[in-house]
Amino acid sequence: MEERYFTGGWPFAPAPRGARVSQEESSRREEALAQAPLFASLSKRQLRSLARVTAVDAFEQGAEVVKEGSKGTTFYVLLDGRAKAVRSGRTLGRFSPGDFFGEISVLDEGPRTATVVAESPIRCLTLARADFLEVLEREGALAARILQELAARVRQTESSPLS
Repeated sequence: MEERYFTGGWPFAPAPRGARVSQEESSRREEALAQAPLFASLSKRQLRSLARVTAVDAFEQGAEVVKEGSKGTTFYVLLDGRAKAVRSGRTLGRFSPGDFFGEISVLDEGPRTATVVAESPIRCLTLARADFLEVLEREGALAARILQELAARVRQTESSPLS
């Protein structure tokens, strides 16, 4: 029997990138995507299309999900648990279910701008760079939403006092 996770209201089963998933698992991923504020406005067809190209990754508490300065090829949506973004030892912000990270490096192929550390065991829906860019090309509303969030993060970072 396949193990299922029902943490934080996000039912899904872990599966490596590229693995075939059952119709039931695909439906679970669609449901998870629909509950994330970033994807909530997408149609069922759009969610189905997006669910097909995602993977699910799990990280233990204390794990570095992404590391500042490393090459980034994956976009993450936090499904459950909590994580924090750290740059040069300073906490920049915290992530909770539905939040996303990794978009900057995926968009510009530059190094990661911060380290993201799991503050509890976490599970993330992940999207590889090529799939992420294809989805943004097809889904203008999603691209606009990500740009709005990026702008908000830039404003927050610029208004924060330096330590």
